[in-house]
Amino acid sequence: MVASSDTPPGSSASRSGALHAAIDIGSNSMHLVVARADGDGGFDLLTTEKEMVRLGSGAGEMKLLAPAAIERGLEALERMVRSARSLGVSDISIVATSAVREAENKQEFLDRASALVDVEVEVISGFEEARLIHLGVLQALPVFDKRRLVVDIGGGSTEFVIGEREQALETRSMKLGAIRLTERFFPGGVAAPGSVDECRRYARNALVPMAVELSGHQPEVAIGSSGTIETAAAMIAARRKEDIRQINGTTFTKAELDELVQVLEQSTPVSRRTMGGLEERRLDIIMGGAILLDEIFAALHIDEMVVSEYALREGVLLDRFGGAPHVGLDRLADLRASNVQRLSRQLDPDPEHAFRTADLATQLFDRTTRLHGLGRFEREILYSSAVVHNVGLFISHSSHHKHTYYVVRNSEHLTGFSEHEIELMALVARYHRKGHPSPKHSEFGDLSERDQYIVTVLAGLLRVAIGLDRRHAGVVRAVRVYVEDGESITIEPVGDPGVDLDIEIYGATDRSSLLAKAFGLEVFIRQPEPSATAELASR
Repeated sequence: MVASSDTPPGSSASRSGALHAAIDIGSNSMHLVVARADGDGGFDLLTTEKEMVRLGSGAGEMKLLAPAAIERGLEALERMVRSARSLGVSDISIVATSAVREAENKQEFLDRASALVDVEVEVISGFEEARLIHLGVLQALPVFDKRRLVVDIGGGSTEFVIGEREQALETRSMKLGAIRLTERFFPGGVAAPGSVDECRRYARNALVPMAVELSGHQPEVAIGSSGTIETAAAMIAARRKEDIRQINGTTFTKAELDELVQVLEQSTPVSRRTMGGLEERRLDIIMGGAILLDEIFAALHIDEMVVSEYALREGVLLDRFGGAPHVGLDRLADLRASNVQRLSRQLDPDPEHAFRTADLATQLFDRTTRLHGLGRFEREILYSSAVVHNVGLFISHSSHHKHTYYVVRNSEHLTGFSEHEIELMALVARYHRKGHPSPKHSEFGDLSERDQYIVTVLAGLLRVAIGLDRRHAGVVRAVRVYVEDGESITIEPVGDPGVDLDIEIYGATDRSSLLAKAFGLEVFIRQPEPSATAELASR
């Protein structure tokens, strides 16, 4: 979680009328939403702001953020944060999507942005983006009990979700967006001879695998969100001569979309100025976005779509600061825990060992808090890293710790975690064996000094916990930790009466050097006092 305070989700502070804000840094637009917690886990929106920054414009397939785009983005971000704080908001969550996610020079933007507004900007994966969009949509439309398809077309990417009740059953993110297609096929919004057909073939070919993968779900309703789809709906309403005051809940059919696209294909940016429902700032990109939407309708056999005015930023608000018990949404922690457990069960040949290791590791964490000074965030990273530490065995036993890093870092199933959290988790799991963390390793060396400390401490705790289940038999039930005169740490594994723990003590001792290095103290693992074993047996 990234926010400017330590208020946990679901806490009384987030349910007592406190103000919160979310900012979505997209490839085309930047959005701000400010809301007040309503006391029931939801929010009452107070104000929204939107600014077209074209962060992904002129970026050459979005491999680089152009200098001018960076400056536009920073100026808009500073204005929005200033606006939120002028309303009394202290909790601000900022997420960045496709343009920043894909840019090779994203760190320049992120570093400058965080320094400028004193809030960390979180780069989210396409799959996490899709999950959050789905969460936002659930707050806008009465579709909780329907199986639904959600489509969100942005400037640089398009997200697809199949959802049912609170669950996002399938999520997909594709590098297809209104800006991306415009710059490739319609520079300046102008269609050269043959470019419309080329764009359609390109989009159609790209959509085929996704359409096949989602074809078995048979959603009852199709929902669209964000600028391209909202604009298409507004233009269709204008062609109907309807004066719509609120876009949320508006519907349009495939036939109406086909007619709109045919008109757009024959138009120019200048002639589009007279079209109802079309904002000036979308004159150039609407054709590429509308063609993409038309191909999505065809690929997924959509006959009608309903528009959700809520999308990513509202999903971020609810996810970071809310609880929404009125729609039965799971807590974020539950989602994250279930996803790491699922990954372990899929790829680890002995997931129960991983679960026992996670329990022992978090016990060690809790009993050494005054030494490491870490908190709930790091505890969850440790638990998650322990659960997935052996998933690299799916590839091979040799160097499986390195394979684990790759699997965790590239998994599509860890929704609920930010990119930063996944990187930390992957590195802690990667260092569960063999060499110690080193700045010579590029991934570790790229971390901040604080994150390097976190990874070192958590990996040290994880190694000892793994040693305490050396036989994969679960004979160690609990641990006791003693810090003696600031010079050493003594760990006592506790098992059932009469159980020999020599192998576990040897295993933990053999793996204790990293923890000793992290704390700057000697680490001893010893047989438990008889009273500890008797106490456990009496419970």
